[in-house]
Amino acid sequence: MSQYPPPDGPHNPPAGAGYVQATNNDGSNKTIAILAHLSPIIAMVLSAGWLSFLGPLLVWLIWKDRGPLVRNAAASAFNFNITVWVVTIIGWICLFTIVLIPLAIVLWAVVWIAQIVLSIIGAMRASNGEVYRYPFQVPILK
Repeated sequence: MSQYPPPDGPHNPPAGAGYVQATNNDGSNKTIAILAHLSPIIAMVLSAGWLSFLGPLLVWLIWKDRGPLVRNAAASAFNFNITVWVVTIIGWICLFTIVLIPLAIVLWAVVWIAQIVLSIIGAMRASNGEVYRYPFQVPILK
């Protein structure tokens, strides 16, 4: 005979005791991994591209222990966006040399397109539960 609700005990805390059961739901891990991949695009819009690494870093700091999918998504997105950030700064340096203005424009265009396309590819792979490794990333976070 089963009782409803279940009796209080070590596995069933009393109702209203303030317990929140953490679940390691595969769906929520996929959602967080998708957020890690798409957060650079959101930050690019909000900060003119300067803080694109901040979103993946926050995801990594907050949810890195949720599982390998989230940890790899956030670390890869962060590492790739640091590379994007460095190339953007190189573009600015080229701009100030005046002679290399065409190179600066090409660098910015390539980096901007790569960031959008590869972030979307990473998000699509994360939605399938797959780990995506960005090309040309500096391995800072693991």
